[in-house]
Amino acid sequence: MRIKLSFLGAAGNVTGSRHLLEADGVKVLVDCGIYQERDLQNRNWDEFPVPPSSIDAVLLTHAHLDHCGLVPKLVKDGFKGRIYCTGATAEIAKIVMLDAGHIMEEDAKYKKKRHKREGRIPPRPVKPLYTVEDAQACEQMFSAVKYEQRVRVAGGVEASFHEAGHILGSSMIKLKVRLDGESRTILFSGDIGRDGKPILNDPADFDHADYVLIESTYGDRIHQSVDDVKAKLAQAINMTIKAGGNVVIPSFSVERSQEVLYYLNELQLEKKIPHVMAFLDSPMAIRVTKVFKDHPEIFDEEMTALVDNHESPFDFHGLKMTRTTRESKAINTIRGTVIIIAGSGMCTGGRVKHHLINNISRPESTILFVGYQAVGTLGRHIVEGAEKIRILGQTRKVKAKIVRVHGFSAHADKDELLQWLSALEKAPRRVFVIHGEKEAAASFADYVRNKKGWNVTVPAYRDEIIID
Repeated sequence: MRIKLSFLGAAGNVTGSRHLLEADGVKVLVDCGIYQERDLQNRNWDEFPVPPSSIDAVLLTHAHLDHCGLVPKLVKDGFKGRIYCTGATAEIAKIVMLDAGHIMEEDAKYKKKRHKREGRIPPRPVKPLYTVEDAQACEQMFSAVKYEQRVRVAGGVEASFHEAGHILGSSMIKLKVRLDGESRTILFSGDIGRDGKPILNDPADFDHADYVLIESTYGDRIHQSVDDVKAKLAQAINMTIKAGGNVVIPSFSVERSQEVLYYLNELQLEKKIPHVMAFLDSPMAIRVTKVFKDHPEIFDEEMTALVDNHESPFDFHGLKMTRTTRESKAINTIRGTVIIIAGSGMCTGGRVKHHLINNISRPESTILFVGYQAVGTLGRHIVEGAEKIRILGQTRKVKAKIVRVHGFSAHADKDELLQWLSALEKAPRRVFVIHGEKEAAASFADYVRNKKGWNVTVPAYRDEIIID
């Protein structure tokens, strides 16, 4: 038996997740995400290492942009197979890809205007990576599968999807490869969520896998508790209300925005923050919130009880959904404190950039980060203490208070990752540590070796490894 794994993204970094499995002429791509780190974004434009037309199937662990966002380009370049994922992932991925195509078109138009205004001639024509039309071309290629359902994706390769507890519809993918009378089980963790988080069920456990590819986003740290998260969120909001500024929360449209709403609702009900106007200023997050409402079958017990009691945390006093650009701009005319939840989570695009322009230089305002900030992103520059930042061609001084709340993370920390691995009843033949910055991945690999004595590898970008 000869199986080849190619690590085409999220290897030595966090975004751009793409892992290619080849066995007996069959090619299966697990995830097809966009690179979001500024210094790696050129990879999004690279020719795919194998002809897209030769790939039999794409399997998506979940619908975050760094796991599904490159699908339209893959299709545009020749992929004609099926895209397998859960139903909720399919619905959200379509929203995410359409939004990305729209933003790419708008960014290209804006850059052309700016270059013309500045008299600049770029070294190559400015064009979007893909368009809304390219994203729409993918919609009929999705095949929705249920959790635990087995599906034969190509040749001797069978897949099943299991709850990951990361975002709505997120999955761990178990591949069973049968060749020459033998079989091997390869487990792709996707992004592993945390036990006890609101809204979603806990991640699934496994008792056996021959090979494991495990994420390591927070493989070198321990998270705050949920109680700490709520306390820090309340503290930041109350501090900003007293100062008379705004709270700007750069937030991922999928899961994180909904989780922020969940906690804001709880804090108001518990009277730990006053009633204050809150804006979900993200058309995509608004559409995704509707998908949440449409999939109560995958909520955890607490969330199910709220829904059954007609107490949706996605609709509380003072919450406004801003769909249009005009509504978004009108937020800046409001006097007094407002809470603005806007995408993108790493400040790489979307409406949050405009809210940063209006608030980043106000000492009375707070920029509240509730998610991971990848190296090279605008969000990372801000949280690392940049005194000045460049947004939409403008340089702004950073005078606002910068607050980070780590415990919001939808990723397991190092102890939670090890706990998940420990459910395996015997050591896998090999563990591959992926989806983490180099230091975090290396730290977690050492942690597993020391605690379990297992064979652990940290693959680099474009590594090709033969497993048997």
